[in-house]
Amino acid sequence: MVSRAIDWLRQAMKDLEHAKKSIELGDYEWACFAAQQAAEKAVKALYQRLGIEVWGHSISRMLEHLPNEYKPPKDLVDKAKELDRHYIPTRYPNFHPEGAPLDYYTHEDAVRAVRYAEEIVEFCRRKILQP
Repeated sequence: MVSRAIDWLRQAMKDLEHAKKSIELGDYEWACFAAQQAAEKAVKALYQRLGIEVWGHSISRMLEHLPNEYKPPKDLVDKAKELDRHYIPTRYPNFHPEGAPLDYYTHEDAVRAVRYAEEIVEFCRRKILQP
């Protein structure tokens, strides 16, 4: 299997930039979703680097199932759990009892999501690029 780790990592970094730009635009739900996507793609890049196929969208689950020498600290997994919660509700009005996703996300939510995604992307980047 040809490793596509660098492709996944590059896209993760691009998604992280999109999340930051979404904050500037006031699109907080999209910032949270893009942050989730950045972290998910970074973790999938790490799995690619290890030659392991992984499916799904739960960042925390993927981090928890990494081989022992690649496992992150518990606090990073906890941050991933918050990002996991942004996968669906940020996009679909029918997730909420009323209103649209844009009604439920704040600047603080978006800033925190981006910060957590940055930490996960950096953790994965370091693991991917180590010799």
